[in-house]
Amino acid sequence: MSESAVPAPHPPPPVPVGQLHLAVPPEHASTAEARSYRKQRLAAALRLFGRMGFEDGVSGHITVRDPEFTDCCWVNPFGVPFGHVTAGDLLLVDQEGRVREGGRHVNQAAFAVHSQVQDARPDVVAVVHSHTTYGRAFAALGEPLEPLTQEACAFYEDHALLDGWTGVGVDAGDGARIAAALGPHKAVILRSHGLLTVGDSVDAAAWWFLQLERACEIQLAAKAAGKPVPVEHRNAVAAREQLGSDLAAWHNYQPLYARITRDEPDLLS
Repeated sequence: MSESAVPAPHPPPPVPVGQLHLAVPPEHASTAEARSYRKQRLAAALRLFGRMGFEDGVSGHITVRDPEFTDCCWVNPFGVPFGHVTAGDLLLVDQEGRVREGGRHVNQAAFAVHSQVQDARPDVVAVVHSHTTYGRAFAALGEPLEPLTQEACAFYEDHALLDGWTGVGVDAGDGARIAAALGPHKAVILRSHGLLTVGDSVDAAAWWFLQLERACEIQLAAKAAGKPVPVEHRNAVAAREQLGSDLAAWHNYQPLYARITRDEPDLLS
């Protein structure tokens, strides 16, 4: 029998679907366990943002609602580099901006904006805002994001534009205007300021921020190169339905979380 006539070997039988591992957002046995989980995810997101250059002096903050004291949130301390933050460094802050746990000052802009958003949106667990290069450049245009790519379609008819500068944003009035502009959406573009995203987990809110920053970069580049063709309405809606849920964002974020915690395990302490 010639070599060409030798039967090809058969691959192993398929693994039953029920035996394949799929990560899902965990359920927690206690509020203490849930709190520790949320703080670790927050510290990891800050480290990632530091690595990606999403830091500008003392600007930028991510918050996560406490699972027990739901009118309080955990936030990065004022003046500590994103790349140095650990779960143990985080501050618990109440609706009045008072530090309930932790030994550092809180960023007043973080308190003013995030507390108002979380108060207006009980469904929101985490809020992300930072002063990024492409986010700020795009925000200076005072226009919404267009559905130019399938990733940008996740924000189609699910983001808002605050078409007016609110100032530095250190009082409740500024935060209330941002919360009102955000409405029921996952993101808001703050003219002359930057981007803000929300989610039902730190992972989702952080992923939306990363995707919105990239979508801003791509739209700026596409329009600089020519006249981009948007995805038509029906297809943009279909893409949003597939890609635009917080669960989809959570899944997309997991490789980033795995990488940063393996590279920088001290952040969990």
